[in-house]
Amino acid sequence: MKNTRVMAVATAAALALGLSACAGSQTPGTSSSGGGGGAGAAPAANAALNAIVRPTDKKGGTLRFGITSDWDSVDTGDTYYGLSWDFLRNYARTLVAFKAAPGDQGNQLVGDLATGLGKPSADNKTWTYTLRDGLKFEDGTPITSKDVKYAVARQLDKNTFPNGPTYFNDFLANVPANYSVYKDKNLDDLKAIDTPDDKTIVFHLNKPFSGFDYFAQLPATAPVPAAKDTGTKYKEHVIASGPYKFSVYQPGKRVELVRNDQYDPKTDPDTGRRALPDKITVEIGVNATDLDNRLMAGDLDIDLAGTGVQAQAQGKILADPTLKAKTDNVVSARSSYTQINSDVAPFDNIDCRKAVIFAYDKTGYQRAYGGNIGADIATGLLPPVVPGFQEMDLYNAKSKPQGDIDSAKAELAKCGQPNGFETNISYRPERPKEKAAAESMQQALAKVGIKANLKGYPQGDYFKLYAGKPDFAKANKLGLMVMSWGADWPDGFGFLQQIVDSRVIRPAGNTNLGIKLPEVDKLMDQALSENDKTKREAIWGQIDKLVMENAQVIPGIWNKALLFRPDTVSNIFVNNGYSYYDYAAAGVTNP
Repeated sequence: MKNTRVMAVATAAALALGLSACAGSQTPGTSSSGGGGGAGAAPAANAALNAIVRPTDKKGGTLRFGITSDWDSVDTGDTYYGLSWDFLRNYARTLVAFKAAPGDQGNQLVGDLATGLGKPSADNKTWTYTLRDGLKFEDGTPITSKDVKYAVARQLDKNTFPNGPTYFNDFLANVPANYSVYKDKNLDDLKAIDTPDDKTIVFHLNKPFSGFDYFAQLPATAPVPAAKDTGTKYKEHVIASGPYKFSVYQPGKRVELVRNDQYDPKTDPDTGRRALPDKITVEIGVNATDLDNRLMAGDLDIDLAGTGVQAQAQGKILADPTLKAKTDNVVSARSSYTQINSDVAPFDNIDCRKAVIFAYDKTGYQRAYGGNIGADIATGLLPPVVPGFQEMDLYNAKSKPQGDIDSAKAELAKCGQPNGFETNISYRPERPKEKAAAESMQQALAKVGIKANLKGYPQGDYFKLYAGKPDFAKANKLGLMVMSWGADWPDGFGFLQQIVDSRVIRPAGNTNLGIKLPEVDKLMDQALSENDKTKREAIWGQIDKLVMENAQVIPGIWNKALLFRPDTVSNIFVNNGYSYYDYAAAGVTNP
């Protein structure tokens, strides 16, 4: 998922497509890629990786989050940031959910609104869920299956809600072209979802998919009352179904959640939600350095972005045994890379694309993300912790990690640009690591005559209006677009499909920023129809290699994050379903 949607690979209760049960096979801090790191390279305490730190049932107080800038949306039908998927569990409930528990337990899917996981038909094309008794919105209105159907239906409208995955658009049967609930108010045209009664919802797919429970945990299944849907303005007052509701929503400034008195914990026996604090606040627009300092001072409890402390704070923390004891070095199924835009000349020529991959400084990209504590040098998109990963090094990242200048110049000559050329690099300025990566590439590319101009665009609209909008990217000659991506669930499909399948590309809100390879699309379909787990996982590796052979991306790094947890936060642990601290379980030490 966008940028911070990260999921560690581990055993899942419902194995999508027969997923590999490789949980625990990769211990945090033991990634074995070309950038150093390894088991001894992360001297973090790691106490919260597999256990709860300061466990408690004590309720009360205010849990304080901070973040450098807004994310895409608090609207459950229009969000694709991992931090959002973790956080929104406080105010929204989905059909199923990843269990709020440490370690491998966090990869377990359990019933949330639904009484349990879905019941599939023999051919895996029909999935049925039954809702629990006693579910209510914040205004006391009962939640019914029709509210869930409406929620899924509204987010099919990618013109109105450009953010978020396209899984339901891609897999529901016979969805009309350009479908919108604002044209089909009674949902008469959406035959793919049945609600035979208020407790039952049935999904009909256009192809078999044994992992549909992973779709059922998406925020899109959080219920929305049609009568209170205000379209793009719904984010200004999301109607809560979870233990908290909005009391303050100030875009770019502040969010506050208070207890939802219509939430009954008896209807939520399986997810592990704790609802410990009386109030949850998010301070938006905090400078990244200040945010780290305030965490260390105990003035904030959690960095909502979950991408780890900045380099300056990292050095200070790891040099101080007291501070280091409050850290966790999380290895995630996430890559931070740079998309090469084939729609922008001269990157329509594969040799020019290869030139920038050879030329960039791999160690510089790694340093931007905190050295071997924060990252391992990547040689492809697929992280080593995702089943199907295959070792490869097509661009000499291991033998010449500071850049292969000779090979880069040879490729420039092949593409008719022996003296280099000019292009633009986009990034999100609120993210110092992305800015540092862009600056490192700018410096490295200059060594082969490529002038790269830096173009910063706001995080909240990066995919909606800028890098993820093909017309804008082409018109503004964004030849290189800094990007970060984590698995929507722990599988090659859950990592790759939304960033490499050309059929998910739409006018705006894209996470596939330009990979359009028919052979990749063909392999994706082949994997979906492959029942043999070993053969299916091998296809994910084939796709990754094909992307690199076609020089579609600068691979960058595979992410790790040094997370800091001050003494002020209680019941804190890393949820492997998100590779973040669990935002629905945390409390405060002295409420």
